[in-house]
This record gives sequence, structure tokens and C-alpha cells, in this order.
Amino acid sequence: MVPPNENGASPKLEGKHAAIIVCWLLGNGCLFPWNSMLTIEDYYVYLFPRYHSTRVLSLVYQPFALVTIALLAYNEANINTRRRNLSGYILFSVSSLAVLVLDLATSGRGGLGTYIGICVTAAAFGISDAHVQGGMVGDLSFMQPELVQSFLAGLAASGALTSTLRIFTKAVFENSKNGLRKGAILFYAISAFYELQCVLLYAFVFPKLPIVKYYRAKAAAEGSKTVSADLAAGGIQKTTEIVGTHWF
Repeated sequence: MVPPNENGASPKLEGKHAAIIVCWLLGNGCLFPWNSMLTIEDYYVYLFPRYHSTRVLSLVYQPFALVTIALLAYNEANINTRRRNLSGYILFSVSSLAVLVLDLATSGRGGLGTYIGICVTAAAFGISDAHVQGGMVGDLSFMQPELVQSFLAGLAASGALTSTLRIFTKAVFENSKNGLRKGAILFYAISAFYELQCVLLYAFVFPKLPIVKYYRAKAAAEGSKTVSADLAAGGIQKTTEIVGTHWF
């Protein structure tokens, strides 16, 4: 039996709508940088005409994503979930910023060095995706179905949002190398900023929602060893505090 709090709401349900919105935003952030890179590939084709970027970037991304998620899945019982997800979002943000800085530093010039830098960021996106997507889906799967559904809906919406933004940049900027470059810069400026917001949301907002604290406390009470940092971020330091709240 879960007693209501002073507002008359059960901790199991309180903050549910806010959690759904946050999960959607976090899901969107999980693929936004990679979708941005795919969406502006016409710029990379123009910039690197000899290097087949449309094929190579995907070939770089996938192995890093698969190997990383396999290693994380193998060691999942001992991995700090909060650290895993934060690492993924931080790497997304830093990598998006790195692409932007690389383009600005080279003034939009191509070349092998720049191309290798782009490939490195594609690999970083794969590693980030493996951290965040697997970690968040696993974390949310122990909560209410609406939360994981919202996260997956955010994943799906990421492609639609980047496509819409691409239509906008095509309409605003001229169809030339300079116009394509301006569109790419806009994409990665938005991507870096958005991923930073995801870091802040996951670090400071998500763990303090009552519904999230409820399910993480429940997992800890049932023996989970991977949520201690999440509970500390939500203001719960010890398992005895969890039991003392009579949430279960």
C-alpha cells in the first residue's frame, strides 16, 4: 500500500506527466546528433568528394555502437546507471561541439585531417548512443510503461525534427557550399546546446521527480546495486531511508 503525500497524490504517480515530458526530451537527445550528421551529409559530399562519406560514416558509427553496447550489457550488473547515462549525454554534447569547432577552425575546408576528425566524432556518437539508449531503456523498463514509451517516441521524433530543420535550412540558405556550411553549423550549434540541456535534465531534474524516486527506491529495496547514485541524486542516501518512507 502506497500512502499519499501531503498533496494527496501517491509517490508512484506524482510527477508522472513531467517525467513523460522529460523522457521524451531525453529520447530525442539520444539520436539528435547522429541524425543531424546524417541529414547534412550533402555538405560532407560537397566537402569530401573523394571519401564516400555517405557510406563511411555509418560504417564507422555502427561497430563502435555494437561493441560498446555488448560490453555494457555483459557488465550491466556492476555498472553505475547514472554514470553511464550521464557519460553518454556528455559525450554527445562534447562531440557535437567538436564537429562545430572543427568546421570553424578549418573555415569549412576539406582534407584528410578534417575527414578523419569527422569520422572520430561519428565513432563517438556510436559510443554515446550505446551508453544512453541501452542505459535509459533499461532504467525506464522498471518504471511505468508510459515512461519508456515516451522515451522511444522521442527517439522516433528525432528523425522528424532533424528532417524538418533540414527543410528550413534548405529554404533559408542558398544551395551552395557556403549555404550548406551555414546549415551544418546551425545543426551542430543546436545539437550541442540540446545535448547540454539533456545533461542538465538527467542530472538535476529527472532524479528528483517523485515517480522516478519511487521506482528507483523500489529497485534498491529489491536488491539492485546500480541505482545508488541515482538515489543520492534524488536526495535518498540509504536503503533505511527508503524503507522508512513506507513507499512499498
